[in-house]
Amino acid sequence: MKPIWLGLVLLLLGLPSCNPVHKDFAQAAANPDFIHRSMKKLTDVIVYDIFSPPVASRIYTYSSIAAYEALVNDNTAYRSLAGQLNGLDSLPKPVAGQTYCFPLASIQAFLKTGKKFIFSEDQIEAFEKEIMAEFKKTGIPNDVFERSVDYGNTVSAHILAWADKDNYKQSRTFPKYSITEDISKWKPTPPAYMDGIEPHWNTIRPFVMDSAQQFKPLPPTPFDTLPSSRFYQEAMQVYTALQEDTENRTAIASFWDCNPYVSHQKGHVTFATKKITPGGHWIGISKIAALQSNANIMQTTETYVKVALALVDGFISCWDEKYRSSLVRPETFINAYINETWSPLLQTPPFPEYTSGHSVISNAAAVVLTDLFGDNFAYTDNVEVEYGLSPRTYNSFLEASREASISRLYGGIHYTPAITNGAEQGAKVGHLVVNNVITRSK
Repeated sequence: MKPIWLGLVLLLLGLPSCNPVHKDFAQAAANPDFIHRSMKKLTDVIVYDIFSPPVASRIYTYSSIAAYEALVNDNTAYRSLAGQLNGLDSLPKPVAGQTYCFPLASIQAFLKTGKKFIFSEDQIEAFEKEIMAEFKKTGIPNDVFERSVDYGNTVSAHILAWADKDNYKQSRTFPKYSITEDISKWKPTPPAYMDGIEPHWNTIRPFVMDSAQQFKPLPPTPFDTLPSSRFYQEAMQVYTALQEDTENRTAIASFWDCNPYVSHQKGHVTFATKKITPGGHWIGISKIAALQSNANIMQTTETYVKVALALVDGFISCWDEKYRSSLVRPETFINAYINETWSPLLQTPPFPEYTSGHSVISNAAAVVLTDLFGDNFAYTDNVEVEYGLSPRTYNSFLEASREASISRLYGGIHYTPAITNGAEQGAKVGHLVVNNVITRSK
């Protein structure tokens, strides 16, 4: 008969540990769900804090670059963005011969960077505690965990120092948009009559473009109030857009609304409905594409960073034109010259009309996603479900971008030239990112 103590030892050895140190922790930590959930949390906070579309794109981009740059050290098939993006110098390298969990470093860099740009830091911090606990459950040794977090912080610090030089802080002190008596120029619209958002966004340092003016579009149609004029007819096209195929066009316009601040008034009380930004919608589409393609964590992070770059430079290019032409919105023109009681289906955003921001950034993002996942990538877009809208299915990203563009006509907030010329402008931004931002080593 074997000694009792030997039986007890064997019994204890057979019991699972409460917190085992898995030899395959690296595989467990490389779950792309970590970056998907982190991006969704950032989107939720952007919505909660009500950031404008251009500002939101900046938040997405710096955060995504930080995540990418921390993770790229673990993937020899990929290369750093240093030297490819304007002003981004070589990043600090991990210590040779030391063991790191780079997915953990990547998420740390992402959250640390994103937290710097938002207001509700407590929401990011609570999520950070939650996801770091999950990383620990993969069995990462304590020294590797701490080393990886420290490296993520180092990468974030480098990205934040770079961001400090993009003129954003300085632009916070620049003067507001000045309203003029020129009837062709943009004026605040009801119900909130908000000031023009980000009139100096073209002073923000671009990421890939050589300047905000690189893809300056053709000028808008010359302003004219005569019913026989081309401009008047373009306004009439907006005015009558929902008179045919009403149900479908209304659904399209509502699906692509993506207005982060829809103002409501009841008596003397004003309140807002918060929604995802147009850039946030395309970040959501990026997640759908990555999941549908079973993309690994590196491919997923690559997707987010390249789409974010297309979005952020798309907004810089678009806003450069918006405040150059400063064209009056359809709502203002139609009320003055066609029907004083008319109101658009969607609430008019608080910035000039030309070009369409949706058209620019949707086409920029679609070009990048097409390059990454292919031209005939059919998918169902459920990004807006949490905002009460039904999913819509597309045969390609470019098909979706065309619908996003035309939705602005149906919504009553853009003339056709802003849509068509904006789409061309955005496609040029997208192709620039595809051709000049090289993420994969040859």
